[in-house]
Amino acid sequence: MESQMYQEMMEVEDKHWWFVARRSIIEQVIKKLNLPANAEIFEAGCGTGGNLAMLSHHGKVYGMELDETAQNFANDLKIGEIQPGFLPNNIPFPEQKFDLIVLLDVLEHLEEDTASLQALSAKLKPSGWLLITVPAYPWLWSKHDELLHHQRRYLLNNLRQIVGSADYNINFASYFNSVLFPVIAVALLLQKLFNKGGNEQNIPPKLINQILTFLFGIERYLIGRLSIPFGVSILLLAQKNEIVSVGCVNEM
Repeated sequence: MESQMYQEMMEVEDKHWWFVARRSIIEQVIKKLNLPANAEIFEAGCGTGGNLAMLSHHGKVYGMELDETAQNFANDLKIGEIQPGFLPNNIPFPEQKFDLIVLLDVLEHLEEDTASLQALSAKLKPSGWLLITVPAYPWLWSKHDELLHHQRRYLLNNLRQIVGSADYNINFASYFNSVLFPVIAVALLLQKLFNKGGNEQNIPPKLINQILTFLFGIERYLIGRLSIPFGVSILLLAQKNEIVSVGCVNEM
């Protein structure tokens, strides 16, 4: 992404409905993993650090970020250790193995998604977890994807195949952001039709922002209990193929 977009993201990600609700859903998933008390957590592509505080509730946090502007914002938070790096060939913390690696709307930016997942597998402890979120449906491609320098959007089965081919056991996978899917899908399709792209990072008026946060956030009670058949995004949870899944998503 452009440096200006990282500046905008840093200014809104503590309040914007999409960031706030997504964090609440991701945290609900992490709570069910039964991570050790001293868990080591790695966010690959941590951006400006908006998830670091939440992740720090569950263990010691490490982060990797390619963009220098975003990396500086993340380091300014003084949460965990943030180092430069990129996937698949330059992952920091060479001696470190992690209990949880998160890729939160990062995989779609990478030219080599399968190779990147394989590289991250080597950074997981034998019982470690990989948690991924990505944007869904190629037909929802919009100007916003181009502004964010996305390489692709995913279908659920496609993401399953890619993760499986990178030697992971998939524990759970589902679409999410489904309650708001009709509204968002129409907005994105209209943008495509008129070749325009709005700034989805602008915070809407307070009441609307609160309503959208509530509607999206409801899904934290569903995710893990059932696989939602449609949504703007996809969430997938996996473990390294070398172990038998321990069935962690214990009745999320």
